[in-house]
This record gives sequence, structure tokens and C-alpha cells, in this order.
Amino acid sequence: MKLIFLIFAMAVAAMGPSRDGPLPETGADRDSVPQRNPARLPPISAQDDATENAPAEQLRIMDAASAEPADFLWNARPVVVFADTPGDPAFVEQVEALRRDARQLVDRDVVVITDSDPSAASIWRQDLRPRGFSLVLIDKDGQVKIRRPSPWDVREIGRAIDRLPLRRQEIGRGRPLR
Repeated sequence: MKLIFLIFAMAVAAMGPSRDGPLPETGADRDSVPQRNPARLPPISAQDDATENAPAEQLRIMDAASAEPADFLWNARPVVVFADTPGDPAFVEQVEALRRDARQLVDRDVVVITDSDPSAASIWRQDLRPRGFSLVLIDKDGQVKIRRPSPWDVREIGRAIDRLPLRRQEIGRGRPLR
């Protein structure tokens, strides 16, 4: 009988504390912090994301004319999407995919730059020299890491970012994802 009780007590102790109890307080009043449901976020538009007051959990999508590459050095990873026209099916598909899975990109400090006007000759277009549709991933150090001539799934983009040395350092240092 003692043996059964001892085995039962060890099994209960191995399960750890109950997770149904209240969460530990972090010092901040939890009621004063607004809770957001990512599934209820409004659709992201390029005009909304250009503001500096955008919440941290939203993906920033900016037009190439309003963004300078130096602005993102050591702060963000630009993913630049080029096309010859805004109606290019590959361009539309890529931008929709980036908006659909925005959370994965925000966690990796990604900023999306769109350029669908070759006649504007943006600094992005001058530096990267795309032909037709092109997806370019630039790391925080300003170096081009990946070029793709066709749309890429956000999962693939995220996996490519996670293999970058700077991203591995971020993860290794225990930098919390937002």
C-alpha cells in the first residue's frame, strides 16, 4: 500500500504545478495594457503602414519612393518586391501572401518595400537592378541575401531568414519575439 502511494505521489510531483491558476504579475497593471486579437487586425495597406505610430505587431509595407535603404540598416530586414506594373499577377500574389502571414514577418523584423513603377527609378531599383518581378531579401547589415524571380511563400521567407547568421545571433541571445 505504501508503495502504491509513493508511486502516485511521485507521478503527481512530476506533473508540476497546475497551469489553471492565475498568471504571475509582471509589475505592470494587466488591465491597462490593451489586448489585441491578431485574427481581428484590419487589412494592412501601404498608406497605413508608413506611419511611425503603427503598432509593433503590424507589418510595415512601404512604397519604395518613401523609404531609404539606410533607414533600415541594423534595425530591420527589408523584403523588396519589384514589378513592372502594379497589376503584375506575381506582384499581387506576393503582396497578398506577405499580408496574409504578416505575424511571421513581424517576428523577424521584416519591412516590406514595394516598387511597381520602373519609371520612378527609386534608389531601391537603382541599387538592386531588378528585371520584371523580383523578390529581394536584405539582411540588417544591408547585404542582399536572397533574390527570387517568382513569388515566395512567407514560410519559405521565414525559414531563409532563420538561417541567416544575424538572425541566429538574435535567437541565440534569447531576444524575445514581439
